Amino acid sequence: MSHSVIYDEKVLDFIANLQPDVRKRIIDKISDAKENPHHFFEKLTGRSDFKLRVGDYRLIADIDDSISQIAFTYIEHRKSVYKKI
Repeated sequence: MSHSVIYDEKVLDFIANLQPDVRKRIIDKISDAKENPHHFFEKLTGRSDFKLRVGDYRLIADIDDSISQIAFTYIEHRKSVYKKI
């Protein structure tokens, strides 16, 4: 069963401003992850949320298996993502 996906407005804005090839890679990875999120996501140490690695970018999300939902809350380049969350 596929999980539904919810995006924070800032995540959508960030993705929209990326180069088209990078944007496509991120969207494709999200589509793949909807089927089996725990295969693609890694739990962040000491936190309740998860990260999805796509090239040099990291997407931070909350996964709720009880309602089959992935909520993307943050995206940033890998150099600075962990300083800002």
